[in-house]
Amino acid sequence: MTHNDVIMNHGSSVIQHGHFNNRVYVMKLAREDIPDIIRLADDLARKEGYSKIFVKVPESAQEPFSHAGYVSEATVPLFYQDEPAVFMAKYLDPERKNVRDATIIANTLSEAFVHAGRRAPHVLPEGFSLMHAHAGDATEIARLYQTVFKTYPFPITDDEFIRKSLQDHTRYYVVKKSHILAAVASCEVDSSNRIIEVTDFATSPLFRGRGFASHLLHAMETDMKKEGIRLAFTICRAVSGPINTVFAGAGYEFGGQLPNNTNICGSIESMNVWYKRL
Repeated sequence: MTHNDVIMNHGSSVIQHGHFNNRVYVMKLAREDIPDIIRLADDLARKEGYSKIFVKVPESAQEPFSHAGYVSEATVPLFYQDEPAVFMAKYLDPERKNVRDATIIANTLSEAFVHAGRRAPHVLPEGFSLMHAHAGDATEIARLYQTVFKTYPFPITDDEFIRKSLQDHTRYYVVKKSHILAAVASCEVDSSNRIIEVTDFATSPLFRGRGFASHLLHAMETDMKKEGIRLAFTICRAVSGPINTVFAGAGYEFGGQLPNNTNICGSIESMNVWYKRL
């Protein structure tokens, strides 16, 4: 899996950009970097020929982005302690706004809503164990991601990336049968805002259909709530029925949709935003 996007700092903000996702993504926005970061992102996108700029913005700070041509695509209430985050985008190529598979995506979302609040029981099938991952699991986790994802927006198929993530602010949870890795997921912890992004869900083709994603999600929520985390959110594939159903079933609320946002499973796909107060 080729991955050539880079992560850089600008002031106190963090930006990912590259031709792999064909975008500029302001992953962490510091208020003091506004409006300079708007000019930087625009210059970077035009110089490199990227077709989208994507940013999470505090609601009270969205006006300069709107004036610069950004549109609101999703909202997560109380993301920044006492105010929402608005997920905003600017399209330098109008074609990127056009959602492919729109009917499939709409049907997937409708089916997910049918399962709202109907989380499966939290008892693992016999012979399986759920636990925290550690550095020694990195190679096996990366190998599972290679099996499941043809492409992914971050280099999770690199075991060194997994190890580094474990040292930073990411927790990985795994389901194993004996010593065989069956499923994995992670949560990226933002301690300052007391939120987590739950992400990187993958189940081995040998072990699908057992509800492991729901088990992993419940375990992460339970642990993080004990640590004072107050909100969980995710950005997941809009065309994937199973993962959207997992979040709807767990009581997550739909925050919006990000058209053609992310290189995942072999192409640029639209993503859904879900959130839940813990």
